[in-house]
Amino acid sequence: MDNWDDIRIALAVARSGTVSGAAEALGVHHATVIRRIDALEAQLGARLFQRHPRGYALTEAGQTLLRTADEADERFQQMAARIAGTSERIEGELIITTVAGIDDLLLPALIALMTKYRDLRVTYLTDSRLFRLAAGEAHIAIRAGMRPTQPDYVVQRLGRIASGLYASQAYLDAFGADHEPNHHRFVAMGEAGHNAPYSRWLRENVASANVVMVADELTAMERVIRAGLAAGGLSRSRADGLVQLNWPVDWSSDLWLVTHVDLHRTPKIQAALAELRGAFRDDRE
Repeated sequence: MDNWDDIRIALAVARSGTVSGAAEALGVHHATVIRRIDALEAQLGARLFQRHPRGYALTEAGQTLLRTADEADERFQQMAARIAGTSERIEGELIITTVAGIDDLLLPALIALMTKYRDLRVTYLTDSRLFRLAAGEAHIAIRAGMRPTQPDYVVQRLGRIASGLYASQAYLDAFGADHEPNHHRFVAMGEAGHNAPYSRWLRENVASANVVMVADELTAMERVIRAGLAAGGLSRSRADGLVQLNWPVDWSSDLWLVTHVDLHRTPKIQAALAELRGAFRDDRE
């Protein structure tokens, strides 16, 4: 193949489904896209797209070519992400993804890291998705529950976090503590905490009518609980001054630091891991 740029253009057309969409994504004129697609088909001796008024649809030959091109494009992106993370200097982008509910434990470590290394640009993501470390979507992942087993990952235990159901004394004075869950009011976690043990417990044990607020931010949840408006799940580190409800729930969970083997020993990743390990304490009695 003489010109990989033509394949890159064909890949953009396949992804967008239209010449205009591909032209916009690539920053070229739509006539250039048409010309390069025609040239690629002529070189291969096969039609890659069926043209119709609504756009371009892949033929069987096009699907074969573009499947390989898509894999090659992803590998190039992975390579670029790994090269970008191998600098000997502690600078540039650092993406950390974590489970919801432990900001109060992790942010002091990140603040200390950024104070030491002023040229770092930290992206801190709280999300229920599992980001792909191999593709550079994140450099460090903090995951809860079972130890990750992917062969290309370096996994280290960070600690253990314990959570429970808490309410303020004012709430208990108003609603009592001895009723079944459906006699109580709750504040729920938003999408970022969808897979958290507390969220699963709510879905299994509490009617939706008893959920009086949904909050993406743990700080908002905590304030609602402290105001006496609802009960809710919190880590012990956030629950000072609150009363733990005596329902049989055990939401203790191991936390894992996860990095990709290709980046694990780079100075930037090692500096971040050292701060995270040094600042974290087990959130349990």
